[in-house]
Amino acid sequence: MAVDLKEYIATIPDYPIKGVLFRDVTPILQNGEAFKESVDQLAAIAKEMGADVIIGPESRGFIFGAPVALELGIGFVPVRKPGKLPRETISVKYDLEYGSNELFIHKDSILPGQRCVVIDDLLATGGTAKATAELIEQLGGVVAGYLFIIELEGLPGRKLLEGYEVRALMELPDSE
Repeated sequence: MAVDLKEYIATIPDYPIKGVLFRDVTPILQNGEAFKESVDQLAAIAKEMGADVIIGPESRGFIFGAPVALELGIGFVPVRKPGKLPRETISVKYDLEYGSNELFIHKDSILPGQRCVVIDDLLATGGTAKATAELIEQLGGVVAGYLFIIELEGLPGRKLLEGYEVRALMELPDSE
């Protein structure tokens, strides 16, 4: 029987700011069986999407994306915050649920036409995910789909990603 991953989500009210109900995936990582189950599920969907490469936004996208890429025998490309990548990059600014940021990717990390599957822990407003698509498309890659551990219900993330395939292992309310 498969592990119920919902049992491994911690809920923290008023983090990182008052009014935000933070859904924490680290309990999945702390349990080997749950972590393996999440990677297996993500890998199966990424394979269905025809992934040539996995893209992981900083930082939880690294944690889930890298083992999925390894499982599929394909490459992994990190998308980083400012000042973290040593070679020539491109960047895009975007808004978060509670602030703004900028993402960077190495200019030579994606080949034209490569099918990219973006993996991250959570879909809320969709700002990070949309910014990641902009980076991929600027480099000539194709966003084959998005995979998340959690999609927060009632937030505009899926709408912002309209036109892309979006899948999540679970949906949770954005408030209790």
